[in-house]
Amino acid sequence: IGKTSIIKAGTSIIGPCYIGENTLVGPNAFIRPYSFISSNCHVGMSEIKNSLILSKTKIPHFNYVGDSIVCENVNLGAGTKVSNLRFDNKNVKMSINGKLFDSKRRKLGVVIGANSQAVIFLSIMGGKKIGENSVIGAHTFINEDVPRDSLYYQDTNGKLIKKVKPSQ
Repeated sequence: IGKTSIIKAGTSIIGPCYIGENTLVGPNAFIRPYSFISSNCHVGMSEIKNSLILSKTKIPHFNYVGDSIVCENVNLGAGTKVSNLRFDNKNVKMSINGKLFDSKRRKLGVVIGANSQAVIFLSIMGGKKIGENSVIGAHTFINEDVPRDSLYYQDTNGKLIKKVKPSQ
């Protein structure tokens, strides 16, 4: 635990794990084994399991992140949940360059690119990727990879709206 980090009341940390400098954890957070939380992060009343959380990331309240990689400067709004287990207990598959690969892992969460944010109540299925600089709106269910520089949200009828910024 970094010297300038603060662990608030009610927080449980089960090692081995790493918490960097100037990071706020809690109150009432649950940090499970094999978690890496970098510097300048905030993990509030949330659970982190076997995940890499990179610098300047905020996972403030009522979130679950397991078996995942969350890049730098990501903000996960309240109620973001990461699925890390398939319903049929088979290995989680991940798309890489348009091809589906078997991860050889029964549990695999998500990869969230840098500078992305989720508003509130986001659900992400295991093995999915959210590209950098993307924004996911409230009450959205992600069951596909989200390209970088995207805006995904559900309209009032529950239809998934996808907008990708043009390349520069």
